[in-house]
Parts: sequence; C-alpha cells; structure tokens
Amino acid sequence: MSSDVTRQTVTIEEVAAAAGVSRSTVSRVVNGSTAVSPEALESVTKAIAELNYVPNRAARSLASQKTHAVALIVPEDTTRFFGDPFFAAIVSGINSRLSRSDYVLNLFIASDDPGDKTTSYVRSGAVDGAIVVSHHTSDTFIDRIASAVPVVYGGRPVRERERDYYVDVDNARGAYDATVYLIENGRTRIATITGPRDMPAGVDRLRGYRDALKAYGLDEVGIEDGNFTADGGAAAMRRLLESGARPDAVFVASDLMARGVLTTLTAAGLRVPEDVALVGFDDSPVATSVIPQLTTVRQPSFAQGERMATVLLDILAGRHPRHVTILETELVIRDSV
Repeated sequence: MSSDVTRQTVTIEEVAAAAGVSRSTVSRVVNGSTAVSPEALESVTKAIAELNYVPNRAARSLASQKTHAVALIVPEDTTRFFGDPFFAAIVSGINSRLSRSDYVLNLFIASDDPGDKTTSYVRSGAVDGAIVVSHHTSDTFIDRIASAVPVVYGGRPVRERERDYYVDVDNARGAYDATVYLIENGRTRIATITGPRDMPAGVDRLRGYRDALKAYGLDEVGIEDGNFTADGGAAAMRRLLESGARPDAVFVASDLMARGVLTTLTAAGLRVPEDVALVGFDDSPVATSVIPQLTTVRQPSFAQGERMATVLLDILAGRHPRHVTILETELVIRDSV
C-alpha cells in the first residue's frame, strides 16, 4: 500500500490506539495544546510518524472555527505587482514565516476590482486574518475587511488609528540620509522623484528629502511623481529636464524609478554621476543590474514580510504584539554618486 493511501485511511482513533492514549489526547497534540504530558506527547508523535497520519484540516477548522488561512491583499495592478522586486521580497518573507506555522497564504491582487470580490471572500469567513501591502487613499474597501478580520498593514496605514497593527520601514529617515549624502558630496541642486502622494511611503520619503534640504539651507529644485514604476521615473525625469530645473542630483524614491531616470538621462546626453548624481531606494536587484550601479537606501523587505506575518500569527493566537514596528534602513554606497 502506498504512503498516500495510508495517509488517507489512517484515523485519529488508530493513532490513539497505537500510542496507548485517548482520542482527546491525540487531538490536543495535533492542535498544539500544552495540556499533554511529555510521555503522552512522545507516544503520540511517534505514532503519527509511524502511521503517516495527516490531520484532516477541514474537520479541524469546523471544530476550532478557524480556517488556518490568511490573505495577502495587494491593491495594485498585476503589472506593478509582478514587475517590482519589492513585492517578491515581501511575499518571500511572509511565506517564510507562514511555512513554519499551520497557516497557508491566499494572494489577492485587488486593483481590477473595487474590492468587492476580495471583501466578500474575506468577510465570508474564508480566512482568519489579512496582511495588506501597498495601499492607497482610495482603497476604502480595506476598512470593510478590517471590520471583519484582524489586519496587519505593510507600511503605515493611510488613515492611522490606535487599534491598527503595522510594520513599516523608516522611510523618512532613509530619504533624509540619502539626500544628506548627496549634499555632503557637493551637490546643491537636488531634485526628487517621488512615489504616489496617496501612499504613506511616497509621502514619508518626500518629507525626508525636504527635511534634509531645510537642515542644510538648500532650496527645492524640482519634485515629480514617478508612480513607483520605471516608465513613471523616466517620464518624471523628462519633465524635470523640460522644466529647466537642471538638477545636479536626484533622490529617486525607488530603484525601479531610478532605472527609468537613468534611461532618460542617457538619452539626454547626461552622465551619471559626473553630471547628475542619483540615489535610489530599496536596494532591490535593480540597483546592481544597471550601469552605473545605484547608491541606494536598503529597506529590509524580506524581514518586513516576516515580521508582518509574525504579528498576525500572534494576534490570531490571542497574544498581544506591538501595534507599531519600525525597521531601520541603511544607505548602500555604489557608483551613482
């Protein structure tokens, strides 16, 4: 008999008989209860391994009123989601943490739907909680989800409330450090290309840039929104050049946008860093795939994903994690300054 067939036919009663314990003791072991003696735990664990027993998740869900599933909700279009290395790192971190738990991950890319399908699915009881990444001011459907299940936000929520849980990086500090580095390398006409202003990350990185200029008594040269995309960064740089701003440096709020900026500067006959210095943000694989390689702000995206998943698992287990977790950034020096 194959091991697959064995797994399908072994029952919890057979495990109990093999271990010499009651059915309820096996159930407690399977469900992670600590109300089991070390001897019983050893016997049940051995019986489970010998019999290749796999618990019936559906039955366990009915008994515990838990699905052991969480939703990752990304209110972006598929092009942005699959094209930006940031999301790959975040998902990898979340998956790494969940793989060490009894939970599975459901992914929802919610941009093409005003939130109705996603909201209905989550509110139907199909998941125990949700992680929301890359949310915008217009994503009001998130509030309906948050009223139904525990939610952990990747980044500061658009409308922050005391009860919210979120894991963010210090975007303002990272942008400040990037801009100061440009200033201390002799650049005085520093522009910035931002992310969307309806996203906290876009707002905070702009604030860090402005705070650095103010601290050093410099004026803003130009500010353009690049929408966190390569094409958006290229277009934003063209607008800066067409405006006559002529910056000698640009702080670009993502590496992906910085790749587009490099394309525009090269087409305009401007050299990096001789004519225009660049600093990006993310330290994604994009930073080392371009020439010159980007000086950039490293944000710990994998660790952020892991921490978000940990916070949600803690909430679902009845623990009380911190509501706000801020991870530090680091400036990585390469060739674009």
